[in-house]
Amino acid sequence: MDNKYTLESELERLLALSNLDLDYYDGKHGVKWLAEMAANVAGTKVSLINLIDSYTQWTIANVGMEISNMAREDSVCQYTMENEEGEIFEVNDLREDDRFKEKFYVKEDPNLTYYLGVPLTTAEGYNLGALCVMDVEEKNIVTEKRELLKLIARQIVDRLKINSKLAELKDQMGDILQSQKKLAHDVRGPIGGIVGLAEIIKMQGMDNQIEEVLEYMDLIQNSGDSILDLADEILNQNFDPKLQMIRDPKDHEFTLLLFKNKIQAMFEPQAMVKKVNFIVEVGSSNHFTPFPKSKLMQIVGNLISNSIKFTPAYGTISIFLHLEVNEGKEFLNITVKDTGTGMPQQKIDQILAEEASSEKGTSGEKGFGFGLHVVTKLVNELGGKMEIESEPSQGTTFKIGIQFN
Repeated sequence: MDNKYTLESELERLLALSNLDLDYYDGKHGVKWLAEMAANVAGTKVSLINLIDSYTQWTIANVGMEISNMAREDSVCQYTMENEEGEIFEVNDLREDDRFKEKFYVKEDPNLTYYLGVPLTTAEGYNLGALCVMDVEEKNIVTEKRELLKLIARQIVDRLKINSKLAELKDQMGDILQSQKKLAHDVRGPIGGIVGLAEIIKMQGMDNQIEEVLEYMDLIQNSGDSILDLADEILNQNFDPKLQMIRDPKDHEFTLLLFKNKIQAMFEPQAMVKKVNFIVEVGSSNHFTPFPKSKLMQIVGNLISNSIKFTPAYGTISIFLHLEVNEGKEFLNITVKDTGTGMPQQKIDQILAEEASSEKGTSGEKGFGFGLHVVTKLVNELGGKMEIESEPSQGTTFKIGIQFN
């Protein structure tokens, strides 16, 4: 595909980023050392590895500047991301550029002056974000070092893809364990029948005085008992529903409380900047029951970012998370409700039909138009359902239901 960034390719880019299923805040991406290497190569005080979704720039590794995220429209890296693969975007003096001279990182601490960024491009040609190096004074980075920065950017993308594959393998291991559970259940019936039959033959055989047959039956019974013990052992390895509720979640899992804490950590600062009340609540039960976290942060993140964008100052955004457990199946319900500008039924129909459009936010935030479109696709991929309730000037409520087998 053409690597040149276009609005037509934005949806595919966002889906490529979402499919990596990254937790921007977990700190285990394994790319910190690459950010450090970039700063050393460029000789700059600051180096950041930034991923950019529909609304937000997320910093997953940083050197020399403590930052976790910023609004996409405030970032310099959004311009790097729009370049072709490997094409560097450079600003010698941010203070003299009308696009950046009023930004907080230029006017306030750390008072940045110089910027150089390299797009983080996948093999398919999608720019996920940028590797950038920055400083408080102008720099002259020679060609050889620029080529090294391009190589580091490629290593970052490769590492993120490896992380994604490892996460998929962990999920597959979970499926294998479930298969073991099913196998154990399936063999219990016939093995139990064999043991019962051996006992009956043994009882009748005593009358028939068939000692040789009885010896064989003893062996069958002993073997059957051993297999039953093995099946019980398999079934008791974290498969008891009661034990499931108290075991620690694995790397690819959330609990309601972990999910809540992650949402608060990621989005409370953004809501505070816009002076929006931000509330996250969980249901009254199943707080510690693990469930798969695949794509959940991408889904909820886009919904919350959309609500922040369209909710005016002193408005409210409420998130409610509820998990039901019934006959070994888990049902996750997510509600995101805001007191924002709302939308007409026609807009709701377009979103549910995966037809994207773009509007500016209540504080003039630039619209990119694909956040809710991405949510619709991801919910459908998980076999879930989404409902939208809204009217102009009456706020919006998003309701999502997902079943985990």
